[in-house]
Amino acid sequence: MTEPTGYYARISDDEVARATRQIGIPQPLRNPEWNEVADRTAISQFAFGYGDDNPLWYDDAYAARTRWRGRIAPPTFVISTGINETPPLADDERDLFRGLFRGVGRYFAGASWRFYRPIYADQHVYQGGREVVEVEERPSRLGGGRSVRDRFRIVYATAPGDVVVTRTETYVNAERGANRDSESTRRRERARYTPEQIAAIDADYAAEDRRGAEPRFIEDLRPGDALTPVVKGPLTVLDIIAMHMGIGFGLYGFGPSRYAWHLRRRAPALYTEDEYGVPDSVQRIHWDEQLAAKLGHPAPFDYGQMRMCWLTHLLTNWMGDDAWLFAVDLEARGFNYVGDTHWCRGEVTAVTIGDHGPQAEIAFRATNQEGEDTTTGTAVVLLPSREHGLSRLPVPPPDLADRAVRIVAQGSASNAEIARA
Repeated sequence: MTEPTGYYARISDDEVARATRQIGIPQPLRNPEWNEVADRTAISQFAFGYGDDNPLWYDDAYAARTRWRGRIAPPTFVISTGINETPPLADDERDLFRGLFRGVGRYFAGASWRFYRPIYADQHVYQGGREVVEVEERPSRLGGGRSVRDRFRIVYATAPGDVVVTRTETYVNAERGANRDSESTRRRERARYTPEQIAAIDADYAAEDRRGAEPRFIEDLRPGDALTPVVKGPLTVLDIIAMHMGIGFGLYGFGPSRYAWHLRRRAPALYTEDEYGVPDSVQRIHWDEQLAAKLGHPAPFDYGQMRMCWLTHLLTNWMGDDAWLFAVDLEARGFNYVGDTHWCRGEVTAVTIGDHGPQAEIAFRATNQEGEDTTTGTAVVLLPSREHGLSRLPVPPPDLADRAVRIVAQGSASNAEIARA
């Protein structure tokens, strides 16, 4: 079997040390975000990209009749937006980020989100830069070899300094040779379906229920109540393409033609030659069957953010338009390969009065056709009450509120005076 060049690097002690020294340093903008402004088209395309047809994201007339009085974006929309005006790195800081973990796999491992305010159509959102908060070396679950887990946080705000979202994601940087030799990936085969199985999946699509304008009151809930499942799949390359239409191409700024040429000049390690000698993006592991096979996978696989969006789809379908999704914490436990089908399910684990009023705690999971839970997590949903009315939006802690003000001030004219003071 021909080995793809540039894919089997080892993680060095120096790279681990440099990654650790990144902690607390916000990274400035490397590539423009996919959507500079949360305009109507951007919002609807984002929801389309992960298969969410809630009219709250699409229909201005419908949205105007909700408590939000206008179209808002899905919870995870900030993946695709956020104006980053973080000052450039100092010379010694820039070296910490240059060429780190080249040639090893980087896999989504989990996320933690807190949602404070809705994003309205045509609104500008500012971000404070990608800031590493934790680095930890640990044994790889992909069949041995060295791996490093890193966690970063991004804070998003709107002018004049209101916190919108905090997004924390965890990734595993793992030596790919170990993954290729792993029994856990070798034993999988790409899923096949009979017409009867496809018909059963179609029936599950038909059975999905969106609460919409009908309030889900906290008084009607009990621990053990099940959420109506949301099915996703069988996963196709078209699903991957649609996700890119809504979210963009991620941190590195992959693109076609001249955009690819520019990136290859700036970051040649992000490209490897295919079997025909063509330099192509390393990101093609998500759609290139031959490359996936060479790296030990039965098929290409999805992005972690896709499952993140799927599970918030489950939650927003269930909670209705008047509720507010406050917290989501999830862990990715396995790959989601092209051909796999996932059922997103959840149940109420507690009904309480929290710091922000009546709330339901949810445990959720995404389970594939093999019965494997590839993603698990918990959520907190703030719900309306017959006694107390609509839920209140959460209040960010003071340190986070101060951070939001500084983020918005980064690009303002007055900030220069503040910095010199």
